Amino acid sequence: MSESDDKQQYSSTSASLPWFDPTEPSVPVSYPIKTLKDLHSRAYFDSFHYPFNKSTVPLQNAALPDRPRILVCHDMQGGYVDDKWVQGGTNADAYAIWHWYLMDVFVYFSHDLVTLPPPCWTNTAHRHGVKVLGTYITEGNEGIVIANEFLSTKESAHTYAERLAELALSLGFDGWLINMEVKLGVEQIPNLKEFVSHLTQTMHSSVPGSLVIWYDSITIEGDLKWQNKLNEKNKPFFDICDGIFVNYAWKEDYPKLSAVVACDRKYDVYMGIDVFGRGTFGGGQCKTNVALNALKEDDVSAAIFAPGWVYETKQPPDFQTAQNHWWSLIEKSWGVLQNYPKVLPFYSNFDQGRGLHISFKGGQVLDTPWNNISSQGFQPFLVFRDAHNPDTIEVLVDFNEASYSGGGNITFKGTLENNAQFIARLFQGELLLGDLPVYFTYSVKSEGNSRLGFLLEFSSSTKEKKSLLLASWGMDLPSTKLSEVIVPREVKGPEVVQGPGWVIQECSIAMNGYTMTGISAVCYRPECENSGLSVESTSDGQQNALSHCPAEYVAILGDISIKTSEHNPDFPPSTSWLVEAQYIKWTSDSDGSKTLNVKIIWSLKDKNDSWFPKYNIYVEKRAKQAVGNLDENLEATHKYLGVAHVEAFYVSNLIIPSKTDSLKFIIQVCADYGTSQNLNDSPFLVLDVKDK
Repeated sequence: MSESDDKQQYSSTSASLPWFDPTEPSVPVSYPIKTLKDLHSRAYFDSFHYPFNKSTVPLQNAALPDRPRILVCHDMQGGYVDDKWVQGGTNADAYAIWHWYLMDVFVYFSHDLVTLPPPCWTNTAHRHGVKVLGTYITEGNEGIVIANEFLSTKESAHTYAERLAELALSLGFDGWLINMEVKLGVEQIPNLKEFVSHLTQTMHSSVPGSLVIWYDSITIEGDLKWQNKLNEKNKPFFDICDGIFVNYAWKEDYPKLSAVVACDRKYDVYMGIDVFGRGTFGGGQCKTNVALNALKEDDVSAAIFAPGWVYETKQPPDFQTAQNHWWSLIEKSWGVLQNYPKVLPFYSNFDQGRGLHISFKGGQVLDTPWNNISSQGFQPFLVFRDAHNPDTIEVLVDFNEASYSGGGNITFKGTLENNAQFIARLFQGELLLGDLPVYFTYSVKSEGNSRLGFLLEFSSSTKEKKSLLLASWGMDLPSTKLSEVIVPREVKGPEVVQGPGWVIQECSIAMNGYTMTGISAVCYRPECENSGLSVESTSDGQQNALSHCPAEYVAILGDISIKTSEHNPDFPPSTSWLVEAQYIKWTSDSDGSKTLNVKIIWSLKDKNDSWFPKYNIYVEKRAKQAVGNLDENLEATHKYLGVAHVEAFYVSNLIIPSKTDSLKFIIQVCADYGTSQNLNDSPFLVLDVKDK
């Protein structure tokens, strides 16, 4: 990305995408725009893949905070790797980010002309309050040719700026990083300024809260010369956009000098830090916090480049642990930047968007590896500990243990004495509560007398602090002044479907006018009967009443939901939907079976009805019985095919057994607070199997 960027550059064609015709139906992918011709012609909008690449999660707050910020620039193996599969892939070890509460802006970067963020990144970043930018880059000899063309006239500069703004608006992301890494003639600079200015103005008018960030590369004279600070050579570009990403080879006093030049816009100066450590202040890697500490002291913003270093260099002992460790350094330096929950309803199943299985209400619907960053739930603010202490509780997002919802859960495992407590931070919030009581619901599975409760922290407008303990067993928290202890009730009834071992707990909370600022899990083991002693059998069959209760502690938290009674599910009946099949393609095999490719689309007949964030897709394979002409399922259960975040799903290479007469595709509608429509009430499409 600069003169010191000697990292291997990947081609998105060779590294991630084979040659393909984007107008022909195929498994939906994300891909960049490589030529000015394709950008100018708007060919992307004619692609089969375009409708699948729209992000659907809106950004709740469009305003940037008035404080130093952190921008994170992705740059992972050239981009479009596992994340290119819009409907998800099969690599449980795929790269992901889940520390969204430590950043404000996320840039998806590659070395192609127009880097369009895959919707999975925009969906999950927006869910966590983070803006997402694409990248427009010109570099090398080809970049000179491109620059000469799009900067040939003022009108041309305006046209290409409008094309970029149209893409951001249509795909749902928040702006652009402009990286002009080519030498230009001084006579081209006025049109370059027109391009940057027009792009910024067009983005602001079409996408409120959008950003255009200038990368510190060429100067106002057209020289390709990185300044490593904001000065008179790059400030004219800074003045006409929303900020500058300063190259990462800055010296110790450069942030302070840049802040002086920026005047009242010092937070729009993002000083670069290269995690690979190439000429960067402090050395990057696991010393990235050295540069961050310096920037915090000088009160400017930071741009962290290539955090995928953790993944690409296979940092020990494993990606999950190394990733948590690296981001813990960022938190120790700058603290938490995003708080949630902020609005109701709030729901998290702790899914990281990758795993070894997928569950629904405790029942497993997929038992194979998968990845899909769009499926990330709100991520917990877990505190990283460098070494596990066997005498306390280990807290981790776990993919191996059976989940209640999605592919993850939080597992609490270790040892705990009777009547002792262990408190683990889950979320830091800014949730203002109103007149209506809120319902706090959670799913939990535990072993023995391991118990899991919650400590909720509140603050009033006058800074009065209150704490509520949600616990099913009496206990004391001597270090915490409790306002109230609430005993949850177990939720039961025919409408509750759950897997074995899972218990659903719920309680009502009335804190009108207070802001919920924290949610922590409380692990505890109540005193056993017989004054802390248990009865167990010895090897000769005799009972020993003097054995102490075991100190092992195991509890699994499946999900958390906070909502009011107004947020009860109200799904439109299946008759409210239009469901269609497109691009149907049958392939026959020699054994009599068939393979099907088909695009399924759906929409509400009344366009003003509710919006839904995702849809689970299932299929039933059905055959006609010889007698009675009744439907018979060829499979014992509905087969889970995947998840859609738009109102379309492409079924690829679905194997159809020879006896199959018809297929019933079910689109299970999901709300944003963890509830889903019953499969029997969901919209569906029946497709007869063709003989040929």
